[in-house]
Amino acid sequence: MMKRYRLIIDCPDQIGLVAEVSRFLAEHQASITEASHHTDKETGWFFMRHEIEAETFKLGLDEFKAEFALLAEKFNMNWTINDSSERKNVVVMASRDSHCLADILHRWHSGELECNIVAVIANHEHLRQMAQWHGIPYHYVPFPKEDKQPAFDEVANIIRQYETDTVVLARFMQIFPDALCQEMAGQVINIHHSFLPSFAGAKPYHQAYQRGVKLIGATCHYVTADLDAGPIIEQEIMRISHSDSVEDMVRKGKDCEKNALARGLRYHLEDRVIIHHNKTVVFA
Repeated sequence: MMKRYRLIIDCPDQIGLVAEVSRFLAEHQASITEASHHTDKETGWFFMRHEIEAETFKLGLDEFKAEFALLAEKFNMNWTINDSSERKNVVVMASRDSHCLADILHRWHSGELECNIVAVIANHEHLRQMAQWHGIPYHYVPFPKEDKQPAFDEVANIIRQYETDTVVLARFMQIFPDALCQEMAGQVINIHHSFLPSFAGAKPYHQAYQRGVKLIGATCHYVTADLDAGPIIEQEIMRISHSDSVEDMVRKGKDCEKNALARGLRYHLEDRVIIHHNKTVVFA
């Protein structure tokens, strides 16, 4: 695949901003293959994502950062530029349910996800063969009910060991600790088996059944210290009826979970998501 640079910007909305960035790129012979802009009128905040053919660019990445920093300062930008060939290291965490883990590993194996899946961590042993078939190291970390902190300390060490950029909670049924949320802010992705903000917490399908909903869903979001309340990346829904049992909802909901997580993870890996307060702008 063609090597690309991804320029991501958010800043106060200002007249002339797009023109100045475009001028800078044109002066350095940058061929823009994809350009996305959005202004949040309520907050007066501007968001931009450009993909640039690396081979056309006269500047190396370090040179670009040095020269562009002057323009960024002028417009008070938050900005990054990433090289598509430098793939993120991803650790996937799971518990008993295998459908989300299996889907992610399949998509990665078939080349749909631009990342290095460097390890799988789980608090049950039965998923080991799935990871090993893909040639991925598997770490079994039990979580005793009486004291879970040593287990999370071990998880944190594993994550650091692999120089992890992104953690994916693929139906990992333990509450991620605040310290790790802060250490990896904006880099921990969860799939919740509900159309948030409805039915947060445990057993959302049971909650939905008791409420008599006609739609079920799943939500891919970033993990924060507030349970199931982090910035939402992607959601998927499915229509159900009065004849569906809780078991039917769980079965049907698995498709929502897999699809929402796969899309949300891909958007994250391709630098398509910009977090702004507790919301996201997703240039899908």
